[in-house]
Amino acid sequence: MNKIKKKPYVIYLAEIIYRNIASIKKKNPDISNIDAIEGFIGTELYNDISSGKFHDNWFRDLENKKYIDQDTGEKIPDETIKLLKIQKDMTTKQLFKYPELYYAKSSFPLETSQRAFNYLWRMCESYELWSKESGNSETLSLNIIE
Repeated sequence: MNKIKKKPYVIYLAEIIYRNIASIKKKNPDISNIDAIEGFIGTELYNDISSGKFHDNWFRDLENKKYIDQDTGEKIPDETIKLLKIQKDMTTKQLFKYPELYYAKSSFPLETSQRAFNYLWRMCESYELWSKESGNSETLSLNIIE
């Protein structure tokens, strides 16, 4: 299978989330994917992503590089930047959290935290699907789509 070398910009966030969750699981091999995702929810990176800071920094970096892809030397299309802005908006809405409301007394996740968990799970699924379709699946460790 041929490997696709150029990764779509909209998959970068999914890759970052996936790699961080996989890292949590690698450090704690006895935990489930569910526990690894819940562990990611408490990280500084999660806070940056959920607040929009991650995308804001990314957009600033792209702007400083005049929207030129550093690997290809080509200008990043305006449509791609628009998609990334939609991704930011969707991500901040899905990962929005209320302080101190992750679990209710019954130990079941509240709707907002369940929405965040589901979004992170879907991001991991998306990354695995893209990786398998592009022939880049050798580094997958969570096996979410199996």
